Amino acid sequence: MTKTNLNWAGFSKKTFEERLQLIDHFKLLSPKHLKQLKADKLLPIETANHLTENVLGRFALPFSIAPDFLINEVTYQVPFVTEEPSVVAAASFAAKLIKRSGGFKAEVLNRQMIGQVALYGIHDMDMAKAAILAKSEDLIAMANEAYPSIVKRGGGAREIRLEEKGTFLIFYLTVDTQEAMGANMVNTMMEALVPDLEALSKGHSLMAILSNYATESLVTASCQVDIRFLSRDKAEAQQLAKKMALASQLAQVDPYRATTHNKGIFNGIDAVVMATGNDWRAIEAGAHAYAARNGSYQGLTQWQFDQDKQVLLGHMTLPMPIASKGGSIGLNPTVALAHDLLNQPDAKTLAQVIACVGLAQNFAALKALTSSGIQAGHMKLHAKSLALLAGAKEEEMMPLIKSLLTDKPMNLEKADMYLKKLRQ
Repeated sequence: MTKTNLNWAGFSKKTFEERLQLIDHFKLLSPKHLKQLKADKLLPIETANHLTENVLGRFALPFSIAPDFLINEVTYQVPFVTEEPSVVAAASFAAKLIKRSGGFKAEVLNRQMIGQVALYGIHDMDMAKAAILAKSEDLIAMANEAYPSIVKRGGGAREIRLEEKGTFLIFYLTVDTQEAMGANMVNTMMEALVPDLEALSKGHSLMAILSNYATESLVTASCQVDIRFLSRDKAEAQQLAKKMALASQLAQVDPYRATTHNKGIFNGIDAVVMATGNDWRAIEAGAHAYAARNGSYQGLTQWQFDQDKQVLLGHMTLPMPIASKGGSIGLNPTVALAHDLLNQPDAKTLAQVIACVGLAQNFAALKALTSSGIQAGHMKLHAKSLALLAGAKEEEMMPLIKSLLTDKPMNLEKADMYLKKLRQ
């Protein structure tokens, strides 16, 4: 959460040093984290060595900001970690248009994780179910005893359900993990229940583990865009709004399109999840499973054109088991910086921000696809990449890019040729 009405005009064209000066001027970071940003301080090798195995170094990715996301009447400056060109620009563009139309609305529908114990070798399923359900309260109490610290913080095991699937009897437990993602917490609880579940069912446990299909941790994001912001030409704006709605429909009926549609959403979601030190693999796994919940893989967003109000309406619901504490969140200095930039959001707030970023990213992608086409924006970025690969200096970048854009198809050989000409 930050001050509103900050002037971000021309931010992308400023030098790195000028951007940091503006961040300082806006007071978006604590003095400690601003100093860290200026010093380019990364994850210490000593910490990295404890986070994973066989460490040889650290791998760096660009750390960016997507400004002015208006969400539930609060403005956020959102940290992005991504190497893909145009993602930050697209998200920023979408956020600006959507802010002019009133911003995003977001809501956390629930926030609980699900653990499961898969039981097999059961001879009498009805007896096993009855025996387990009769001890529901005892099992919940036992789960909470396995992780008492979460109970002290207001969380803990909540509900039990059983499902017979094939030859398995699956025991599910929902757990309120508070500010943590809760993988270790849930796994500890489930493993603690195994002996009693085996005794009650007269069967065996195959495994006891958290599920990343977080259907009890859903978040919704929605927005509306006045179509006058799509184009100055009213007829063109209407046509574009209709085509974007059609593109949304296409992603509902064609898995080939839906896959790319959702990948674009995750261009933004993954960038913020990574920046805030969360498990992007878990988020993706759960969301993609949710996209197939109706029996066919579908797009996660829905867009509709309201002819009467002349607005484009966007909506998305997906699992978002995001944490504000735990894991590597407190260990990586850049992650700590990202949370500071967002004003130390709790888990529910962060989940809402991330969902809105995904919706913004999708809006920008659909607008590009249904108007100029996706390549139009990518060509300049491709030229820039070629210029960098050729070894162009800062002052050589723009003239080299212009030369490449006028001589398609672009390739590294041409970049080398034009760079040599510039240096003659």
